[in-house]
Amino acid sequence: MPNHYMFNNYVDVLKNNYMNFKGRSTRKQYWSYILVSFVVALVLNIIDRIIGSGSDQFGLFGTFYSLAVLLPTLAAGCRRLHDTGRSGYWLFLYLIPLIGALVLLVFFIFQSDHDNEYGLAPRSV
Repeated sequence: MPNHYMFNNYVDVLKNNYMNFKGRSTRKQYWSYILVSFVVALVLNIIDRIIGSGSDQFGLFGTFYSLAVLLPTLAAGCRRLHDTGRSGYWLFLYLIPLIGALVLLVFFIFQSDHDNEYGLAPRSV
């Protein structure tokens, strides 16, 4: 798979699926978006540290980026849960410290479900 595949998934989430909480996302689509987003956040945090913007805990660029991608990240997570046959309401598990995030991590790792109530399996479309 070409290296630009991950970047294309990242751009697709931000450009075409910014607020799309319907449909499904494969594991590869979801995790490639998360990886690129993590790298962008890491680079912005390094820049924040170098130029000294913001406070010790919250850099200016990193904070703005995190706010900008909050909804697309939740939408991508919702679509990923749909792909495993679960409702997007499972994202509320994030409100339970540590345990909720671990449960969601397991759900995000699960293999795609066959055609379900959220649509056709992405590979069969």
